[in-house]
Amino acid sequence: MLKRSVTAFVGIAIAICVLVFSYTPLYPLTVAALIVIALYELLKAADCLQFKVHSIGCCIYGVVIPFIRYYFADLRWQYLLSTLFGLLMFAGYVGDHKKLPFTKLSSMFVFTYGVTLSLSGLVTIYKISPEHGISYVVITLASAWLSDAGAYFVGTFFGKHKLCPDISPKKTIEGAVGGVISNILILCLYCFGYCWFMAGRGHAFTVNYAAVVTVGAITSILGIIGDLTASLLKREHDIKDYGNIMPGHGGIMDRFDSVLFITPFMSMFLAYFGLFH
Repeated sequence: MLKRSVTAFVGIAIAICVLVFSYTPLYPLTVAALIVIALYELLKAADCLQFKVHSIGCCIYGVVIPFIRYYFADLRWQYLLSTLFGLLMFAGYVGDHKKLPFTKLSSMFVFTYGVTLSLSGLVTIYKISPEHGISYVVITLASAWLSDAGAYFVGTFFGKHKLCPDISPKKTIEGAVGGVISNILILCLYCFGYCWFMAGRGHAFTVNYAAVVTVGAITSILGIIGDLTASLLKREHDIKDYGNIMPGHGGIMDRFDSVLFITPFMSMFLAYFGLFH
């Protein structure tokens, strides 16, 4: 427990530093680093690292996309790079088809596109609003981790009915409901505090609490789906954790599996419905 707490404290400190300097290349660089590490963990779990050229190509794609989203609002650059990446991967497959099974190539495609386009959504969310971008990123990440924490504590004390015993024996229906409720409550409190803090500095605005409640409920459910999906992949490849870069927590994928499902939703939701007006 002490190891998990220390790691969490260090992680929060790093996150604060990155957000404070989010106006610099440090922000897309951090997102790119998360993507590359997550890709490495997934490719290793699926035994795809042996195909070095393809693996390096996956990581290069994962590094470039966050910077494109950060510096270019025109999505044509992202579409162009994504298409080029796919063509090069298939060209490599044609040249190395005797050693590279199509199932491995498919896994590399799914992991690379899924992780890169999802986590780079943290850049998109940040760029949505010049005034509230940082807060939107905080809400996105908090939605994944607060819900998980709430589900854990409620499930520990009140959990009786298993949610998905074949996938994750410890998850309960009561815990899932508790995660949804705690996520909604904490996000509402955060938004209230954020509004009050900014008003004291001359930036008055209102909070759309209906939108906050909607975000809290949906992201909590998406977080559960993401966590269960990651658990299925670990079971399939017979591993306990994706990595050990974060002592007591596992790898990047172990901590960001929920975020992968939440960032696409938040990107779309915030593009149409703001939380602050």
